[in-house]
Amino acid sequence: MAKKNQSKRLTNQHKQSQGVVGIFGDEAKLHDLTVGKISNLIIEQLEKEYPQLSFRYRKTIKKEEINEALQKVDKDLGQTLFVSNSSIKPDGGIIEVKDDNDNWRIVLVSEAKHQGKDIENILKGKLVGTANNQDLMAAGNAIERSHKNISEIANFMLSESHFPYVLFLEGSNFLTETISIKRPDGRIVKLEYNSGMINRLDRLTSANYGMPINTNLCKNKFVKHKDKTIMLQATSIYSQGNGGKWDAKKMFDIMIEVSKTSLKVLGSDIFNQITKK
Repeated sequence: MAKKNQSKRLTNQHKQSQGVVGIFGDEAKLHDLTVGKISNLIIEQLEKEYPQLSFRYRKTIKKEEINEALQKVDKDLGQTLFVSNSSIKPDGGIIEVKDDNDNWRIVLVSEAKHQGKDIENILKGKLVGTANNQDLMAAGNAIERSHKNISEIANFMLSESHFPYVLFLEGSNFLTETISIKRPDGRIVKLEYNSGMINRLDRLTSANYGMPINTNLCKNKFVKHKDKTIMLQATSIYSQGNGGKWDAKKMFDIMIEVSKTSLKVLGSDIFNQITKK
């Protein structure tokens, strides 16, 4: 019952909030704002909307902390650590809230990745490849490094019912639609979204179990199979689709939505602070 009431309270606060008014002005089609800087704006907004709560931002989580969290779930977990000072560092850092028991709980983890410069190269008239005679460059696998951070945060949050990991993708390797780009000489180059040569989205959708992209998947999904109930921690993957760049306002809106979903899930654990006069 407490959790239900908490959810209603949070919803009412969201409606009453003025949201992002004043944070972004007319110049806010800002492509130069890093996801880390936007995270700092997120924490400022959360502090305004929930003054009773304590938030913090940090850039890294130590592997040692992750192992400790796993051991709390089961003593057989989190036993292996070869490099004592190893850690993970998501691009946008980690935002946490302090619960009623003075424990810090994650409300947002964010990363932004760019892969594929085909659009920029075509617009410049630049040919690529070993012989400099190709319009398109075969996609690399650098983006797959994101899987490590995702897996580590999933381990750290194994006892939670939410997984607020947001991954922003931009560049020609993450197309969801076919586009045509004109070279300076007037020739049109078509980029097929379903080309195995350039598209790398399928390399990442294992992190959201093949569920839809551009969707807030923060609240964990519980699925039943025969006599088992399985908890899914799905990454919320967002792609521009046409290879364009994200602007700061759109990223902010997505990140604040995911953060508030986290607070709703944590409702009963921060209930006393929210209801404090």
